[in-house]
Amino acid sequence: MSDFDAIDSLLDAVGPQAELPPCHVRRELRERARLSKAQVARALGVSPSTLSGWESGRDPAGEIRTKYAYLLDGLNAKLATETATELATETESATETEAAPAAEQPVTSGTAATATPVPDLGQDGDEGGDGEDVELLVAPEPCVLCGRPAGQRVAGFAQHLTPADCRPTATGAPAAPPAGQPTAHTSKAPPRTTRPARATKGSKGPARHAFQEPSGPVDLIREAVQRALAEHRGDVDAATAVLVKRAIPDAMRLLDETRKGARYDVIAHPWIPDILKKQTARGADQIWEARPKWTRHELPPGRHQVTALDINGAYLSALKTHLPLGRLEHSTGLAHDRRRSGVHLITPPEWEHEAVLPNPIGQRDEPGPLWVTEPTLRLLLRLSGPRHQLCEPPQIHESYTSGATENLLEKFRIALKDARDTAIEQGDTVTLEYVKAMYSKFVSTMGESNYNRELYRPDWMHLIRSQAFANLWLKALKAHDEGLAVVRAMGTDELHVIGDWRRVFAEGRAVTEVKVKDTYTAGTDAAEHEGEGE
Repeated sequence: MSDFDAIDSLLDAVGPQAELPPCHVRRELRERARLSKAQVARALGVSPSTLSGWESGRDPAGEIRTKYAYLLDGLNAKLATETATELATETESATETEAAPAAEQPVTSGTAATATPVPDLGQDGDEGGDGEDVELLVAPEPCVLCGRPAGQRVAGFAQHLTPADCRPTATGAPAAPPAGQPTAHTSKAPPRTTRPARATKGSKGPARHAFQEPSGPVDLIREAVQRALAEHRGDVDAATAVLVKRAIPDAMRLLDETRKGARYDVIAHPWIPDILKKQTARGADQIWEARPKWTRHELPPGRHQVTALDINGAYLSALKTHLPLGRLEHSTGLAHDRRRSGVHLITPPEWEHEAVLPNPIGQRDEPGPLWVTEPTLRLLLRLSGPRHQLCEPPQIHESYTSGATENLLEKFRIALKDARDTAIEQGDTVTLEYVKAMYSKFVSTMGESNYNRELYRPDWMHLIRSQAFANLWLKALKAHDEGLAVVRAMGTDELHVIGDWRRVFAEGRAVTEVKVKDTYTAGTDAAEHEGEGE
């Protein structure tokens, strides 16, 4: 084989590349279909960060480009068809209304109503429907589906509004191809196989509801609850069970909705250092979360009424914490940088207040250095500062950190909080349990979990949980500073105190309030923790 033959073979192997819409259209199609980056990335066999690049300006190549083009074409066709169906339905209804006797037409404010002509969507013309995604064109443009002139642009694409009009030209000169499409003198993308539509098992109602654009993140929660109640004919228990079961994918969908237009992209599958990976299949990684598990050994003399307070929405509040954005970078022997966040190997300071307050790093049996999270380190640095002076500063040996923000999940948190507040106000137990499952399972499954493959961030999981523990510890400190005797601090939401706690904490069910979980007597001649529960 000559050199030229080898070159010819190489050129023959280079096939034409599938056409892709502009990057902003790619993202718009995905968002209008209410698909998360993780869902699309998993279907294409790439990472969500790779998909983010394609929606920001980079283009795929080879076979994956063809697959991506197939997906985008399918989304565009589905969304266009459903928009046309909605508009055709509205037009038919409006036409019937016009044909009704004048006496049946409604008149408002005593003024004769003026009939507005409804465009005939069955004919080519310059008028379009009233749908918010339909744009009237001054001059017709080639339809992206059939190439014939269309007078409307739907979701940024010129196209016909009814299937009857969207057909290849039978006679005459062929229509001009849309901008960017191949002509008879250029290479044409290889045809893709049209797959038959598959009915969704157990689905009810028109499929278009799956692609309706909601007016806000909270609407995703409300619509899911209403749909579950409708499907189970108002059975609260059955609807709740279904919603709790799908809380993880619904939380990821809500996260995507709240990240629209955000400054930072969520990197769902970054590189993770070995200290954040499980040492064995059923073991744990090397991160210490500082979970409180403390009970006061000696109480003040006499008998006391102890109130066990329940901290509302502990994990929900902890979503507001400094989360690393990019890849964790290793450093040694550096001072703490408050603009960054991650995990740190430290030697914790001695704690000399165990008699009245729990140790900020939790109950640890082994001395020496340990890996802690950003919230734990910040708590120790705060307590060692001039305001409190409760301990010495921790010694930082090495760190894995990245640039961070405290507001990465703030819109996500606010959406869940607003839905929770409304559910409490309305006595809506279904939504309340659904929201609780969403944020608690979201946090617990973002590490090495088989239940959430869309997000792998064990660093975030540890940071959020540690923030919840730090928040509880700070409430214990506040109670102590206000003259209450702290008796017990457990987990994320359990604080036992002696004294008039209502002058320190607001009572209620909001995330900024606490509620009574139990009361019991303790002290001299009393069995500790013997309940007189409420």
